[in-house]
Amino acid sequence: MTDWQELERRCKSCTRCGLCENRHNVVFGVGDPNADIMFVGEGPGEQEDLQGKPFVGRAGQLLDDMLSIIDLDRKKNCYIANIVKCRPPQNRDPLEVEQDACIGYLHDQIALVQPKILVCLGRIAAMRLIRDDYRITREHGQWIEKDGIWMSAIYHPSALLRDVTKRPETFEDLLSIREKLKEICN
Repeated sequence: MTDWQELERRCKSCTRCGLCENRHNVVFGVGDPNADIMFVGEGPGEQEDLQGKPFVGRAGQLLDDMLSIIDLDRKKNCYIANIVKCRPPQNRDPLEVEQDACIGYLHDQIALVQPKILVCLGRIAAMRLIRDDYRITREHGQWIEKDGIWMSAIYHPSALLRDVTKRPETFEDLLSIREKLKEICN
């Protein structure tokens, strides 16, 4: 297995798909590399591409607020990454070929963090990591154990910015995450 510096170096020099052609920065990941919980989104947006960090725009501010509700902080006790490390044009969903090019980096990040809990942020991450026919509208907040990691999915913060009616059920999902953390990590 590789170490963090080597993995980040490989990731930042990647040219496996066309997303590398227009990137400003590779968005590798951020947080505690020894966290019990890891959050995975689909890919960086404009602000993330410019700053080189995941979830720093409006959706990132909302994610930080969501994390604080359950006593989590990206700098202290969780790790945040994405399926793809470069921004898809116009923030479109990452294509399968782009996901395939990047997924090895994410698998290495998961292997290095060794989280007990992994939360997918949105349907793209859930379909890639939990099950390819995952239905976020029906299955969000449900838990599954896969490869020794407890996994769940919640609505992506961007979806919550577009549709505030999903926020009450997301709040319930956050409480479920907090309970799962207490159950597994204490």
